[in-house]
Amino acid sequence: MNQTNEQGGNKFRSGFVAIIGRPNVGKSTLMNHLIGQKIAIMSDKPQTTRNKIHGVYTTNDTQIVFLDTPGIHKPQSKLGNYMMQTAESALKEVEAALFLVDVSEGIGGGDRFIIEQLKKVKTPVFLVMNKIDKIEPEQLLPMIAQYNELYSFAEIVPISALNGNNVTTLLEQLTRYLPEGPQYYPADQITDHPEQFVCAELIREKILHMTREEVPHSIAVAIEDMRVQENGVVYIGAVIFVERDSQKGIIIGKRGDFLKEVGKQARKDIEALLGSRTFLELWVKVKKDWRNQERVLKDLGFRHD
Repeated sequence: MNQTNEQGGNKFRSGFVAIIGRPNVGKSTLMNHLIGQKIAIMSDKPQTTRNKIHGVYTTNDTQIVFLDTPGIHKPQSKLGNYMMQTAESALKEVEAALFLVDVSEGIGGGDRFIIEQLKKVKTPVFLVMNKIDKIEPEQLLPMIAQYNELYSFAEIVPISALNGNNVTTLLEQLTRYLPEGPQYYPADQITDHPEQFVCAELIREKILHMTREEVPHSIAVAIEDMRVQENGVVYIGAVIFVERDSQKGIIIGKRGDFLKEVGKQARKDIEALLGSRTFLELWVKVKKDWRNQERVLKDLGFRHD
């Protein structure tokens, strides 16, 4: 696309923007709201985003490629190390960064740790104060003052990612920091991840919602077969990997009821994503301690850039 907007002669602006923050502060919720469609899974369990999820926001004169990164945390496995390196590397590739914090919890050690990492880069950083719907307005100013003592932010924008409050203002302010540049993706493209990746993530999301304790982080999903059948229905064959035999029993459930419910819920989101009827077939397999096996992590798509 030509860098000059045909309608008004304005220059086209574009760039990459990282969304960073502690686990479970609402990064995926914000990403989905910015893009206008679910491409990143949402869960009340921390550390559920494992890869950089690229979401593409496009208007007549702007394109922003958002990187939803894994929550920055102390890693406890090789998978955790991968997630941390993925989040930190995102800061080196972008025109701006959105540091998302949960105002309902106040400043924590994790926020201070991230701020120390931000001091190492020259990228403009927005402080995005999420979940303002959960606090009283008078609580906000003292919190802003606390953050200002720790870091000099380019902009400070209070929002509610869940309700969409002030998200338009965030986009308007962010656009001003973008350089003139090309349109990297077609206007109707919302992510650069293949459909198989997003489908696998949607399946994993349903399991996260339906399980407790140690099971969620022991799960990975791989799409092994995806094709359009002669009748126009999209066939998807997916494998759910767990680390122990006991977890396999939980995911299958009595008479397979749990697995059927996962498939039923995931199929609704997948059909909305693909715009087509879908036949989803699920299997459960055990890969013992897969989160600490380099070869298995690579097979499942976890690899460093």
